[in-house]
Amino acid sequence: MSLAHPSELIAFLDQIDAAPRKSLSQNFLIDANILQKIVKLAGIDKHDQVLEIGPGPGALTQELLKAEARVIAIEKDLKFARALPRLQVDGRLQTYEADFLKFPISEHLEKLAPMKVVANLPYHITTPIIERLCDHFSLFSSAWIMVQKELADRMTAHPGTKEMSSFTIFLQTYCKPTLALKVSRHCFFPVPKVDSCVMRLDFHPPRVDDPKSFLALVRRAFQQRRKMLRSTLSLQQGPFATKRPEALSYEDWLAVYTQTT
Repeated sequence: MSLAHPSELIAFLDQIDAAPRKSLSQNFLIDANILQKIVKLAGIDKHDQVLEIGPGPGALTQELLKAEARVIAIEKDLKFARALPRLQVDGRLQTYEADFLKFPISEHLEKLAPMKVVANLPYHITTPIIERLCDHFSLFSSAWIMVQKELADRMTAHPGTKEMSSFTIFLQTYCKPTLALKVSRHCFFPVPKVDSCVMRLDFHPPRVDDPKSFLALVRRAFQQRRKMLRSTLSLQQGPFATKRPEALSYEDWLAVYTQTT
């Protein structure tokens, strides 16, 4: 059964008495070409340990297993989680019925590091999922994740643009984000209201000694993004005092942090 084919996906959903749940942002990929591109872009092969978050019916899971990877799939939806073992190949699929945001990552994944993350993320919790991956950056080499286009724009925003945000700076603290693939909304069932992108994240150690303190400073400034830094951070001197937060690059923020601590 090819879950990337709409008719076969619908037949499978009927078989397990399931339907896409809007509350869980369940929009399933139904384009086999896109699924194959994701696996190819991620360079998945038999040497890889892959974490998949929210596999749903398992179309991407199938492609990862075809590439001979070992897959650890974490699925919150009871019906989909209990149906995933049907895809088992040579003991290479391990499934957990769990909410990834509450999943004990270190306990279950530390021994498998370094892992790759390949996932079509549930859009309503994409940001907290990415933040949790960054919190455990040492366990992952890279992530290849499907996100809404609007979030992709924030992830790769340039200084001086409206998309520049504290989340942009947060990401650059833990990884290098790159746009890997644009995906039309019509590649999903049901069709969402927006297009999507596959983002590549290459993880690295934090670029600052105290990332929590650094990012708290950045967030404080962006909470009043229309104000100059001399107002929000009491930054009275230097080249950034009259700048607004979205105007600063990552290197600029490092300089501001040094100046204020």
